[in-house]
Amino acid sequence: MDLSVSTRDEAGRTIVAATGEVDVYTAPVLDEALSGVVSGGATRVVVDLSGVDFLDSTGLSVLVKALKRVRDADGSLDVVVTAERVAKVFRITGLDQVIPVHPSLADALAG
Repeated sequence: MDLSVSTRDEAGRTIVAATGEVDVYTAPVLDEALSGVVSGGATRVVVDLSGVDFLDSTGLSVLVKALKRVRDADGSLDVVVTAERVAKVFRITGLDQVIPVHPSLADALAG
């Protein structure tokens, strides 16, 4: 399956929204988008994965790399996850203890 990624600014945050599957083949698309917004000066980033129903270890590594980039810029990274399958990956790896995971975009923006 393909991955589509879009970016927009809302409520003082840069939202990177992904739809599809994030795997070894599609993760570079997400990585490029995240790299682009951070190098463009965004420091408060929300990765909206509510349209993602599969995320593998390559996708996780893209998020960890993005987290490092925004932290180096004294920023923050939050993630929106709605699919239980994806949320489970965050819990199993413990990444939910490192990156704030929210059940909706509204929750992420309110935080």
